[in-house]
Amino acid sequence: MNTQTLSLRRNLGIIAHIDAGKTTLTERLLWKTGQIHRVGEVHDGAATTDFSAIERERGITIGAAAVQAQWAPRDLPAHRLTLIDTPGHIDFAIEVERSLRVLDGAVAVFSAVDGVQPQSETVWHQARRHGVPLLAFVNKMDRIGASFDRVVAQLADRLQARPLALGLALGSEAAFDGWVDLVDRKVLHWDAAGSLQRQPWTDAQTQQWQPQRDALVQAAAELDDVLADVWLDGSTVDADALRAAVRRITVSGAGVPVLAGAAFKGKGVESLLDAIVDYLPSPLDRPSVSAIAGEETVQLLPDAQGPLAALLFKVTHMQQGALAFVRVYSGTLRVGDRIASSRHDARRVGRLVRVQADQVHDIDQAEAGDIVAVMGWKDAISGETLSSLQQPLLLEAIHSQPAVLAWRLQAGRASDLIRISQGLASLVQEDPSFRVEADAETGETLVWGMGELHLEVMVERLRSEWKVEVQVGQPRVAYLEKPRSTALGVVGRVVKQSGGQGQFAHVVLELRPREDDAMEFSDRIVGGVVPRNFIRAVEQGVRAALQDGPQGHPVVGLDVVLVDGQTHAKDSSEQAFHRAGMEAVKAALAEMGTQLLEPVMSLQVLSPAANVGDVVGDLQRRHGRVQAIDERDGRSQVSGFAPLAQLQGYSTALRSMSQGRASSTMQLHGYAPAQ
Repeated sequence: MNTQTLSLRRNLGIIAHIDAGKTTLTERLLWKTGQIHRVGEVHDGAATTDFSAIERERGITIGAAAVQAQWAPRDLPAHRLTLIDTPGHIDFAIEVERSLRVLDGAVAVFSAVDGVQPQSETVWHQARRHGVPLLAFVNKMDRIGASFDRVVAQLADRLQARPLALGLALGSEAAFDGWVDLVDRKVLHWDAAGSLQRQPWTDAQTQQWQPQRDALVQAAAELDDVLADVWLDGSTVDADALRAAVRRITVSGAGVPVLAGAAFKGKGVESLLDAIVDYLPSPLDRPSVSAIAGEETVQLLPDAQGPLAALLFKVTHMQQGALAFVRVYSGTLRVGDRIASSRHDARRVGRLVRVQADQVHDIDQAEAGDIVAVMGWKDAISGETLSSLQQPLLLEAIHSQPAVLAWRLQAGRASDLIRISQGLASLVQEDPSFRVEADAETGETLVWGMGELHLEVMVERLRSEWKVEVQVGQPRVAYLEKPRSTALGVVGRVVKQSGGQGQFAHVVLELRPREDDAMEFSDRIVGGVVPRNFIRAVEQGVRAALQDGPQGHPVVGLDVVLVDGQTHAKDSSEQAFHRAGMEAVKAALAEMGTQLLEPVMSLQVLSPAANVGDVVGDLQRRHGRVQAIDERDGRSQVSGFAPLAQLQGYSTALRSMSQGRASSTMQLHGYAPAQ
């Protein structure tokens, strides 16, 4: 693949708050590009990217789905688009996280009625953390209460973005039927069927809208030095010059182009496709990727002839078998290759496919810049780095938030035990934010997830996909412990010098609480009194001991320093120093005492104004704290915080007190002392 071909690639995600219209927009993008010939609707359970039975039944996106399309704006050659439609619910944030980890750009979708919502902020900051360039699409412009200008203002106020509105909406609410393209100086009109007509500005329209175009040019010139030179020189800024400047601004992350439309009626979709090609980066526009090669860090460019480096970022199971989704950053991945894996023995690529929602199409190879899938790897793990056997590499891993809520599971029938174990293993393989463990006291199975909806979906999948009877027990919350005081000169000593191989280790630790919830280990060993390999063993023992504090929960917020130690010429070993580190920490924690911390959730409730009193009163009874109440169009958004332990069954209670008209979203805010 040459650089010209690679420049025609766009790997992008569709991200947003739940119900902003991501999946509907993706469906229209596929329709406008000719990939589908009949539009499927989310509410009918027929959307292309919501293909699992549980997604169609619930009408929400649960798993990120990849699709391919082609689009050629103006007189440009066709560009190949790989789109990933991501979930909007916070419980499935891992799907957004690992998608953004491998994508080159993203379209953030906002409701023109609701504006910047809580999950909008979450996915926006996820994208920014990964350095992913963004476009903003203001959807649902045909709805009552829609306002393009209000959403643009919220992008600046709430997200600290530099929005560049590329046009003006014509009409509002039900009368929305057009878009003034300030870049190309054209007027776009859609008829009732969503068909588009483009007309150049007339003289009268030029006089009317030129001031807004000049304002766009000025705003872009403030963010782009090349355009600033042209603008300050008094030269005319034509469409190509403005488009090139907006592209540079977008790729650098300095600003965000904003467009508008009504995806359900097919309005604004062509403009968005043009903007995806014009402004979002190709793999060539992205920074080089860092990888660890032995003791060195190397920078990888998207070169098909370079060393192989690919990240396995998602595992899923379809009718065709296990699919391991892979982003190739450098080199070429071919069918039949034997390759190295960072978390497994050498692998063989038996079958390579491009994925179109729930369909697969075989290919012979994938090159730098491609997002493809390998079929048949039943033991694949999210986060694996794939590289050549001759030059093993390690890419940055995928990080997920810790689970905060657990349910107890029991098999309804003894004959289901094996199938439940198999099903849970499959779900854990697919979702790194889902965890299974055994309760140390009762031996019961605990499944940990990001919230009630997450666990509901997992249990429902066990029942529907694995055909097992599952009984759910009392929920359990992920508490933490934090030390109350300092412990100095704590000794951990292991001595066994009779009856076979001896064991000897002696360590002295200092433990101090810290303000945040991190845990840091360091040493002040001088003169080599404790060898480096034994220091690593002590750290491993310390971290193992902190997984189970005096009250039975992980311990956080601690600095641990190894200050001294002793070894024996024959009897010292890594195992002995591991155990000595554990013993010292357990003794220290018993001396220091710990404070119990509980997860506190950030909660947003959208309720009819008549039910706000009930919502606020209920939150206060749950030891919650109301932060703000925003009124708009007869509805109120109540924002606040509440302990997760007090929010069990909250969605059901909320529906009951509002006759089913209120809804809520919540996400982990942090930990606080338990009440």
